[in-house]
Amino acid sequence: MSQTQRVVVVGGGLAGVKTAEALRTSGFKGSICIVAAEDQLPYERPPLSKGYLMGKTEFSAQVVHPEEWFTENAVELRRKTRVTAIDRIAKRVELSDGTRLHYDTLVLATGSRPRRIPLLGAEAQGVHYLRTKNNADALRSVFGEGKRVVFVGGGWIGLEVAAAARAAGCTVTILERLSLPLLPILGEEVAQVFADLHRSHGVDLHTAVDVKSIQTQDGVVTGVELGTGEVFPADAVVIAVGAIPSVELAQEAGLEVENGVLVDESLRSSDPSIFAVGDIANQQHPFLGRRLRVEHWATALNQPKTVAAAIMGEPASYTDLPYFFTDQYDLGMEYIGNAQPGSYDQVVLRGDLAKREFLAFWLSQGVVIAGMNVNIWDVSESIQKLIRSQKQVDLKKLADPSVALETL
Repeated sequence: MSQTQRVVVVGGGLAGVKTAEALRTSGFKGSICIVAAEDQLPYERPPLSKGYLMGKTEFSAQVVHPEEWFTENAVELRRKTRVTAIDRIAKRVELSDGTRLHYDTLVLATGSRPRRIPLLGAEAQGVHYLRTKNNADALRSVFGEGKRVVFVGGGWIGLEVAAAARAAGCTVTILERLSLPLLPILGEEVAQVFADLHRSHGVDLHTAVDVKSIQTQDGVVTGVELGTGEVFPADAVVIAVGAIPSVELAQEAGLEVENGVLVDESLRSSDPSIFAVGDIANQQHPFLGRRLRVEHWATALNQPKTVAAAIMGEPASYTDLPYFFTDQYDLGMEYIGNAQPGSYDQVVLRGDLAKREFLAFWLSQGVVIAGMNVNIWDVSESIQKLIRSQKQVDLKKLADPSVALETL
């Protein structure tokens, strides 16, 4: 058994609170303290760009646990507080309120933050990013019939927020520097589906463009200017060009950091007393045989069980395949696996792309490494088994909807 008596968790998002939950579920009797920068109870972030942003769900529905859960499970939650430094030798953290906390084991769950780009006018009133409830509330306040919203970037968050803006009656323009949104992730054929989806819902999508600046008047956004000089008038601008892992604390503490905090298969960092979980964890993945950092809900949800097991002194290895989902207009999608740019040599489709009811498979030398189901359900487990089999498949059968995935 572990000698850990006190666990401090840095970060009050889903990964942080699920770490505390997994420790208590595993029988950990020591003290647990979560240091959370936000004033909210820990909550799940996906609804911020979907149901909550659209006004379809209440914020309370995405809170992970009510306040009484923390009391009942003897988990101290310090809200609106930041960790400012880690002293690895003394095994303590310094907080923004001046206090210090001792730890036996430290869990970093600091998440990520929106990437910012050096655009003239990017700090003006009316420029929005999406990461927190407050960000979502600010966006909801500007959405409305006829409001002109211009998006810089066409990644997952940008597209989801664009769909929410259209549902609210906004006039939406997306400016994407690549020839198609999501191109590096999905490849040309599947990325085209998402481009067509948004255009069919009235989005003015411009691809292969360079944004020069955000235009303002008296410090307030008025439009977005391209390198060509073309200007798109805007009442609000949403910058959605990806996220950056928040690893400054780890870096300053001298942990090994490279595209996140480097951790082993149990999510333990270069310091045996410190773990990293969620967005910041660049894990040596035992199934994939390489390092992987995933900024998605399922990772924050599932990795904490592995961290808790390791803290309890049990054998621990996080082997889950990456998973994420999106909902945009009438399109729902799940993606399993990891097909990084350059890692696959073929994409096989089965189903009807025109109706947006299909499966897509990314393959490397005939082996499925990732799969996506679009408006087709109850197949994710079969796709996962296909990936884990690591066997070459018959491409004709893979593309044939009449052939059960389980028989491949």
